[in-house]
Amino acid sequence: MKHMRFIRPTTHYDERISQIDEKICELIKQRKVNSDNNSGCPPFELITKWAEKYDLYEDLLKSLFGSLCHDKVYKPVVEPEGFRKNLPVLKFTEEENRLYSVISIGQFSNSSIINFNIDWNNPSDLSEHKYRNFELYIDEQYDCRMINGTGGETHFHYSFIVSPPLPDNTSGIELVFKEYDMPFNDKQTGHDIVIRL
Repeated sequence: MKHMRFIRPTTHYDERISQIDEKICELIKQRKVNSDNNSGCPPFELITKWAEKYDLYEDLLKSLFGSLCHDKVYKPVVEPEGFRKNLPVLKFTEEENRLYSVISIGQFSNSSIINFNIDWNNPSDLSEHKYRNFELYIDEQYDCRMINGTGGETHFHYSFIVSPPLPDNTSGIELVFKEYDMPFNDKQTGHDIVIRL
């Protein structure tokens, strides 16, 4: 998802702490390297201990480590440029009375946009689906990011931006939509939707 543009909250900055701030950046980088970029989030017991030891607010530390845990959401999203064409796909799979489909792929000079749809006939099923989130995986060469999602009683729609762009001949490519309980949660439901192009 796109983030709102960060606006600097103040024009004041105490230059005496610039070396400390740079050291914080160095430590964040070291944390990523030492954890193979899979740090997780410290248990709350540790956060409470550190908050008391360093006279910091627990919620500040929770917010900080939560942001570090999900740093990939801050990676800049490629803005589609140079629309070329729409590729008709018309592929679907049905599971548990739900139809999952990709109708077309928008081709741009620097990216592709994949629209993923979920349709079902029972409005009472909405409560089961409303907190679900999907991530798209193709293979290591593609960065896939959800840019929006919307839905209602019997339909959900998600758009993903893929960079670099997919080839115009998408035959043989597998789109794997991995389902999660909630956005920014690393707990997969184990339910992957695979659509083969």
